[in-house]
Amino acid sequence: MHPPPSLPHLSTMEYRQLGYSGLKVPALSFGAATFGGGNEFFKAWGQTQEDEARRLVDICLDAGVNLFDVANVYSNGLAEQVLGKAIQGKRDKLLISTKATFSMGDGPNDSGSSRYHLIQQCEASLRRLGTDYIDIYHMHGFDAITPVEEVLDTLNTLVHQGKVRYIACSNFSGWHLMKSLAISERYGWARYVAHQVYYSLVGREYEWELMPLGLDQKVSALVWSPLGWGRLTGKIRRGQPLPPVSRLHKTAKQGPPVADEYLYNVVDALDAVAKETGKSVPQVALNWLLQRPTVASVIIGARNEEQLRQNLGATGWQLSPEQIAKLDAASEVTPVYPYWHQRQFETRNPSPVPARKK
Repeated sequence: MHPPPSLPHLSTMEYRQLGYSGLKVPALSFGAATFGGGNEFFKAWGQTQEDEARRLVDICLDAGVNLFDVANVYSNGLAEQVLGKAIQGKRDKLLISTKATFSMGDGPNDSGSSRYHLIQQCEASLRRLGTDYIDIYHMHGFDAITPVEEVLDTLNTLVHQGKVRYIACSNFSGWHLMKSLAISERYGWARYVAHQVYYSLVGREYEWELMPLGLDQKVSALVWSPLGWGRLTGKIRRGQPLPPVSRLHKTAKQGPPVADEYLYNVVDALDAVAKETGKSVPQVALNWLLQRPTVASVIIGARNEEQLRQNLGATGWQLSPEQIAKLDAASEVTPVYPYWHQRQFETRNPSPVPARKK
């Protein structure tokens, strides 16, 4: 059992430029999906209420973590509401990222990225958060029904109105993002500066196409679920049952699939590196992400203060090249077509994370 880490001081937190923008964000940011616990799915993540949320926000700010990520669909708006109350009096000290697109009702216009829905949801998020602007506004998923021109024109208008500072996307395919960037360029509209993506030691598909695209187009990654949907907490190992408290009991089917033996091999490598560094398994997994190309910020969640302090201990140090290579080797999988084919032509089509030489 590792002792609680000392928190990184504000002056030691690394801040990274967010894509093709002038905004700087902390290497670690806080995910508020654990706030509210408004339904069974989100209760499995956490049920943090107002008083504890204030405490977690203060701990983050003391550590230099000044970006807080949430979404309108988290507990059907309750997470935004709890976060809004927790940051009262501190708005000028922090950045807020929230999202829209997914369903917020049963009506025919209560989902998607139409002008109607985005304006409605932006206004609702502003009210729940108790603020008059959103620093980073994400499209939570790609809406193939609404014309991309309508989506981006609406977002550009929100930027010019001062209700949104920067726009970003989440869970897009490569062509979704590239088409959007091209249309923004065509009309001189605000462009996506970040892509919030799933990326972890047991989920490296982001590296195949989205990471090269991000490098080429200067779109940073904000990483969600960096511990592989709760699988890289250090509590799941070969021959052991799931711990009594784990989101996987209720949410495993909604999350990314991971083969058991593959997971155990990655955890074995994490255990070995954790012993070498004197850090915990989650800290090692988070530090690995912080050294990957395009990653601007890794979004950490926490049910309580102890978990938050543990996760904050992922900064202020670095894995060695040999330790990174060990983790890379344990977590490597053969990519799908055309990426396995492209790896045979890396002299002219280099990958930002080259395949390990066998």
